[in-house]
Amino acid sequence: MNAPESVADRIARVAFNADGLVAAIVQQHDTREVLMLGWMDAEALRRTLTTGRVTFWSRSRQEYWRKGDTSGHIQLVRGARLDCDGDAVLVSVEQVGVACHTGTRTCFDADDLDPVVDLDPAVGPEPAVGPDAPASAP
Repeated sequence: MNAPESVADRIARVAFNADGLVAAIVQQHDTREVLMLGWMDAEALRRTLTTGRVTFWSRSRQEYWRKGDTSGHIQLVRGARLDCDGDAVLVSVEQVGVACHTGTRTCFDADDLDPVVDLDPAVGPEPAVGPDAPASAP
């Protein structure tokens, strides 16, 4: 039987950016609601994987912060996964209280970019060609 992979080995699989950081997408574990995005360096990720609470690296304050230590709105870790390229982490949590510093449940409810939606997937972005294509206007 193989020994379980060490925390250091798991962190070594992460493709940190030039600043030594990785994007951490935080998602409610049971509803899959995306709550927020934060940044982690290797130490913040280690703390997250080993303590059961989410820790981030604050780019503005240049210090670690554990979600909820001042607000009480904690994030209890329920899972963590790397994306296919290893350059983003998805952290599944049990969110206690709100996730956003503005006081809302999620950080992604503030500014709708109003994308085009409900396109017919059979049409797609390319114009139709062939015998069934509509006639072109002269």
